Amino acid sequence: MYEATSCGGVVIFRGKVLVLYKNFNNRNEGWVLPKGTMEPNESFEETAIREIKEESDADVVIRKFIGDTSYTFNVGGDTIAKTVRWFLCEANSYSCKPQREEFFYDAGFYKYHEAVHLLKFNNERQILIDAYNCYNKMRKDGNW
Repeated sequence: MYEATSCGGVVIFRGKVLVLYKNFNNRNEGWVLPKGTMEPNESFEETAIREIKEESDADVVIRKFIGDTSYTFNVGGDTIAKTVRWFLCEANSYSCKPQREEFFYDAGFYKYHEAVHLLKFNNERQILIDAYNCYNKMRKDGNW
């Protein structure tokens, strides 16, 4: 078993959430949050910002660490244990564009209840719920 770390973000602009649609050869098809693997000498925050930019072309600032998710998957007979560190991020506009090289075919900002229902993975759905609760509290407290 190999261990890997990725970082990603729940990206919000004016209350709407960024989600990406991925389709790799009609497998692994579905809506996801932006995330990706760390590069050498990169911090968790740097990875999250870079991956969000690469996958969606969105410019963001990190507002808060939300939490980690973990899962396993198989590649070529090996099992990978993946941990993803998630951050609540604020975009500076609705501007986004899917990264076709990584098989993203759509990207957009959706109302919270739409984004929750679109997401393919339960662990990403829970991170979105946690992040959006944090966003609402920050707004209520005048910190957003």
